Amino acid sequence: MNIGIIGLPQTGKKTLFGLLVGKAALEHRGDATKTVRGVAEIIDPRLDFLLETYNPKRYQRARLDVLLPQKIEDQSVSKGNIFRDLAEVEVFCHVVRGFKDDSVYHIRGSIDPLRDVGYVNDEFVLHDLIFIEKRLERIEKDLRKVKDEAALFEKKLLTRFKKHLDEERPLRLVEMSSDEEKLIRSYPLLSAREMLVVLNVSDSDVSSTARIDELSQRYQSSKIRCVQVAAAMEAEIAALESEEERAEFMTEMGLEATALHILTRQCIEALGLVSFFTVAGDELRQWFVRKGAAAVEAAGKIHTDMARGFIRAEVIKLSDLRELGSEEKVKSAGKLAVKGRDYIVEDGDILFIRFNV
Repeated sequence: MNIGIIGLPQTGKKTLFGLLVGKAALEHRGDATKTVRGVAEIIDPRLDFLLETYNPKRYQRARLDVLLPQKIEDQSVSKGNIFRDLAEVEVFCHVVRGFKDDSVYHIRGSIDPLRDVGYVNDEFVLHDLIFIEKRLERIEKDLRKVKDEAALFEKKLLTRFKKHLDEERPLRLVEMSSDEEKLIRSYPLLSAREMLVVLNVSDSDVSSTARIDELSQRYQSSKIRCVQVAAAMEAEIAALESEEERAEFMTEMGLEATALHILTRQCIEALGLVSFFTVAGDELRQWFVRKGAAAVEAAGKIHTDMARGFIRAEVIKLSDLRELGSEEKVKSAGKLAVKGRDYIVEDGDILFIRFNV
């Protein structure tokens, strides 16, 4: 899963990126016109519980790929200057400035989160409109030569998209059939991607919800999630040496979760993903699969051979393991379920895939 950290200059994008993947990734950037990539590990208390229960020699948390593209300036998106960086992003984290600091300039001259969110949204809609208009021109040209059912199907869909965009609405609001979703899967339609607005506030405003509430209310109808973080303060917390110190600092500041927890949880929910766990030999791993996915699809996430030679999935519920204390006791209590390839994986399942190739 790819997350793109975007936003206007001087909003705290680099600070947030460093919190998610570590500062080391930024040390090699050098050029602000280049995309930086990193990996954020998901800190999930359920995996920590499984580590204590199974005590494996090796483990791997689920991960998110995080991109920090070049900075967004006037018309940089609609002109396509940074398209190559944004094309692979599945969720945009739009960092918006909510902090006041006279020593740090604001490209718009003042703090106005509603205005800044609207600007980037408009750029995305304009980018998609330009792409669709060009694509429709090509389809019309081809149809004049030969009538093609696939081209007619695409024309009908893109015409619907254009009408939607002309009304200044993002494409993530358009309902599509599975065939339509498959058709546009490779299209560079930015407003069709999930969007998370991250309001970056100062330490003194971390407990105030007025602005984030206003943003949430304004953009709920556009399917935009809004969260608030204090990136500078989070960086201070991350720099503390011990977990105890970090926990104490967070308690003092009234923080229930870190920015990493907040953002990754929101991105996972936005993409409609669930986690499952596997224990094989001395290795424990956490995986993502789309919500509603069958066991055979989860098996394919682990290895294609598992999906090809799928026999069954043995499932342990995390709640049963917590209650009974060990895998052996779960089995003895008859709580280990044997499921077929069509079993719908639930969030937190522990899966043992049996296969033969």
